[in-house]
Amino acid sequence: MDRNDFEARLKAEGWPEIRENQLEPHRHNAEHSHAFDVLALVLDGDITLTIGGAARTYRPGEEFSMQAGCAHVEDAGPAGVRYLVGRRPRP
Repeated sequence: MDRNDFEARLKAEGWPEIRENQLEPHRHNAEHSHAFDVLALVLDGDITLTIGGAARTYRPGEEFSMQAGCAHVEDAGPAGVRYLVGRRPRP
């Protein structure tokens, strides 16, 4: 899926916040969680998310999602990562 189609999907599904995020090369964000649901599309680079001890790497064109409160670790690859993300607060 490309950026335009993904952004249109986020809008159609009612995601109230859509933004572009990026992490610098080799950035490590220790385990944390968010107070919002996430649906994201990797645009450039790669990111490895570790949830419950299981790591998965996402590359350009791949989507990842997680529910609010999901504890996870973020590791950007050697080129960093840039992604488009929808954020939806949980009541």
